[in-house]
Amino acid sequence: MFRKRLVLLLFMCSLFVSAQKKHHKNYYSNGQIKEEGWVIDGQKNGYWKFYYSNGILTKEGHFKNNKPTKYWYFYRKNKSKEKEGHFKNGQKNNWWLFYSKQGEMNHKCQLKDGKKNGFCFRYHQSKLIKAEKYRKGKKIKEWTNLKSFKKENNLSDLY
Repeated sequence: MFRKRLVLLLFMCSLFVSAQKKHHKNYYSNGQIKEEGWVIDGQKNGYWKFYYSNGILTKEGHFKNNKPTKYWYFYRKNKSKEKEGHFKNGQKNNWWLFYSKQGEMNHKCQLKDGKKNGFCFRYHQSKLIKAEKYRKGKKIKEWTNLKSFKKENNLSDLY
């Protein structure tokens, strides 16, 4: 009986050790950090950061079983935000925000499985100038007048 318990205990310990969360770092040949984050059983899991070869942050977000998930941020080499949004099962989903090189949001879009699917709103100097509607990546309608957009659409479609 003692021997069976000991074997079971050793087996359970080996499972625990093999599934441990480890912090991983990878570097460019110039010595700058390339990426860092958490690994479980050889797969990216948890929060990760990626860097340009000059050490500036390029993107950051969560992984689950090697696939991007939850909310991510992407940056340009000048450190300004390029875009941000949700991932689900490794695909861009829900609302994504896109920024100009000057750091102003220039459009935001609903995405599903990495494609525009729903509404996109275009801005110029923080002012809404156009609304578009997409289905599976193809534009199906466009409005340049906010009044006509509101008349034709149910605002609950925006959520």
